[in-house]
Amino acid sequence: MVCAGRATSRMRKENGARPDFLTRRMRAPASPDEEIFPSLLFLITCRSILTVRASRATIGKSETSPDGLRDLKRDALRTLGFREGSKVLTVEYLLMGALTADFSRNHIVPLDFASVQTVPESHVWFESDDEYRCPSGSTADPCLSVPIIDLWDPNATHLIFEACEKWGVFQLTGHAIPAKLMEEVEDKTQRLFSLPVDQKLKVLRSPGAGTGYGRAMISPFFPKHMWHEGFTIMGSAADHAKHLWPHDYEEFCVTMDEYQKQMKALIEQLIHIILKSLNISSQKLSWLKSQCSGHCTSTTPGTALQLNSYPPCPNPNRAMGLAQHTDTSLVTILQAQTSGLQIFLDDVGWISVQPVRGALTVNIGDFLHILSNGRFVNVLHRVVVNSIQRFSAAYFYGPPSDFLVSPLLSETLGDSEEAVARYRSVTAKEFIGVKAKHLDRTLSLLKT
Repeated sequence: MVCAGRATSRMRKENGARPDFLTRRMRAPASPDEEIFPSLLFLITCRSILTVRASRATIGKSETSPDGLRDLKRDALRTLGFREGSKVLTVEYLLMGALTADFSRNHIVPLDFASVQTVPESHVWFESDDEYRCPSGSTADPCLSVPIIDLWDPNATHLIFEACEKWGVFQLTGHAIPAKLMEEVEDKTQRLFSLPVDQKLKVLRSPGAGTGYGRAMISPFFPKHMWHEGFTIMGSAADHAKHLWPHDYEEFCVTMDEYQKQMKALIEQLIHIILKSLNISSQKLSWLKSQCSGHCTSTTPGTALQLNSYPPCPNPNRAMGLAQHTDTSLVTILQAQTSGLQIFLDDVGWISVQPVRGALTVNIGDFLHILSNGRFVNVLHRVVVNSIQRFSAAYFYGPPSDFLVSPLLSETLGDSEEAVARYRSVTAKEFIGVKAKHLDRTLSLLKT
């Protein structure tokens, strides 16, 4: 049982109240036309225009500045063959009013953080009132420290199971990932995000795409932007790296390929340990240890490496690095040497995860929460920003898209007449589709 801290707003993950800023949503389209037309136009023009004009139209200003959007609209229409002053152009300009809302929703271009001296209104978040704070003059309550588990500990299996039940997160040592490799990943991540904005925009992630440079994937669910820029890799990073470093990209690719290989092996070792504790036969997950090599199919696990940058913030109390969420994965492994990660505990609030040198942070994701029939915590977490730069690398591991995620895979639950599945069976693909629309309400929609 987690030791009691200062009682704060209690949060129920599936059905209860959440802090105000999580429940806010951006305005829904007023009509199908408002949604379809600007999205189609944006997709048609983004590759030919946005990558060329983004730095002039939006970078260095608030991302939704009127001047930048006006230029973007005009150039988009010209690219499509409309002439200024024509009746067609006049009509299209009326329709293009919807593009402003759509561009804000899609907001694929991060802010040029180095160019701002204050936090722009588009990035201002309300300060959380549910963060755990130690009483004045006291030290941190050890009961509020995330478990640290040595994989070589003879009792590691039990400790991991206990951490999954009570916390949904733990820090792992003895993981055998070479320290030199971890340092190289940190160095390469810093090198990437230190590139000029125009250079990073060459690998801008387009709407609906999974890889490349851009904002956080969960951004459309929140009315404010986050103090964050990311770079997503699935398989080989060569295609993007060639644009970033035309004559010197191999070293980056070799490092990221080796890191993904090592992370995949570690995470599959952990999953075997966890599944055994749930009495789920590994034969039911035959896709474990299958080779993906960047060409994942519906029968191979879904993996991704997310490199993150949280630039120094002039007023950290007014910004958010990464809004609160749970991971759409079986397990996520995070490498970060600077504080910023926070997890939410019922009856306590937000507590910081203090980095342990050489350790990796392991998060339990939504899929393991379902497989355990709610027994394991899919930890709610967020990232707060500091006045110093923070980098991190997160490796996500999920089941194949056609895999049926079900509590009934557990022989303990499946053989029991009294046990009741809390969630219906759902393919990984269906779950991802539901979460893409509903985010924090997904699990409640899947309850039996």
